[in-house]
Amino acid sequence: MTETAASHRKPSPTPVDWAAVRADFPLLTRQVQGKPLIYLDSANTGQKPAAVIEAVDDFYRAHNANVSRAVHTLGTEATEAYEGARRKLARFLNVRGDDLVLCSGTTFAINLVAYSWALPRLKPGDTILVSRMEHHANIVPWQLVAQRTGAVVRVAEIAPDGSLDPDALRAAMTPDVKLLAVTHVSNVLGTVNPVREICREARKRGIVTVVDGSQAVPHRKVDIAAIGCDFYALTGHKMCGPTGTGALWARREHLQAMPPFIGGGEMIKEVSFDGTVFNDAPHKFEAGTPNIAGFIGLGAAVDYLDAIGMAHIEAREAELLAHATEELDRIEGLRIFGRAPEKAAVISFLVEGAHAHDLATLLDLEGVAIRSGQHCAHPLLQFFGVAATCRMSLAFYNTHEEIEKFVAALKKARSLLA
Repeated sequence: MTETAASHRKPSPTPVDWAAVRADFPLLTRQVQGKPLIYLDSANTGQKPAAVIEAVDDFYRAHNANVSRAVHTLGTEATEAYEGARRKLARFLNVRGDDLVLCSGTTFAINLVAYSWALPRLKPGDTILVSRMEHHANIVPWQLVAQRTGAVVRVAEIAPDGSLDPDALRAAMTPDVKLLAVTHVSNVLGTVNPVREICREARKRGIVTVVDGSQAVPHRKVDIAAIGCDFYALTGHKMCGPTGTGALWARREHLQAMPPFIGGGEMIKEVSFDGTVFNDAPHKFEAGTPNIAGFIGLGAAVDYLDAIGMAHIEAREAELLAHATEELDRIEGLRIFGRAPEKAAVISFLVEGAHAHDLATLLDLEGVAIRSGQHCAHPLLQFFGVAATCRMSLAFYNTHEEIEKFVAALKKARSLLA
């Protein structure tokens, strides 16, 4: 199944009981400001089903030990559960487990590429190409590398609807470009970039590709093998897993050639004062005691998403997005940022005469949680000429009723600011 086909395939005819799915998330039953919580900030972090919470709890209650160090029963159980999570995630992404570096999230993963792959290789005259819509985690590491190597960072611009212009992007892939960093799904605009086609064009030109998958993996079927990138980064806490979890997938030849980013225990085979023999990848990039319980929880999250089916999740979120967009378009003076033909369930918006932070604060009084600000994407908001936006982001556990209540609360907040 290719990435393009996977993202358009229809879910199986077996229906999903979305009310039962929602009941799996304990936090969604709480009240905020004396009102039922309406959580519309899943692009920031996803909520956790009981199965994930219980997996973390069970590890600490019944199996707590360090991994890859002890031969006693607890150590063996912990190691098997931890490595089992790696295998689950690898299957979920259609990659090999020994090409998957477990780390704290996308930010760490991209920095690993920056310091272990780019820093030793780039030089003056080389270019790092990034898109205008990147999260700071896919901008700042490249700026730091450029400062130290003499390379430059160049920007691939976007169209007014928030999509990448494929012709302009191809034209920007000049011979001096050695690395292309692009998001799979924009955290602000919801734009779904055609990463398979982008990576194919880059590969023709010998350009190494880094894909930020933070906002893609929780919401659609991602087949990394079909995408054809060199590196793919993802974050666990956005896909119903615990915070402090994530992964970097990399082509085997890169992992073998890259030096370790951090030194310490577990990432070695042998240490003497004369030198060190490093462990094989991916373990040579996993120094120190990892977030064992977190990754066991992430494995449970993968199981949970798999049980629902990513095709079902994508279809459900597309329905919610269409409903929310239709309702917001009826509000006079409301501007939506990002109307690419293919987008995920993220809507950034402003209401004329109202500051984003004021709107978000008033919505919180109604029990509605959205994000306001620059969303770690300052250059993107500069493109649109705004200082901040509100962002409502949906997940499969949201409901159509919540959208109606959100719109009613938004209208009430606007009237108070008029």
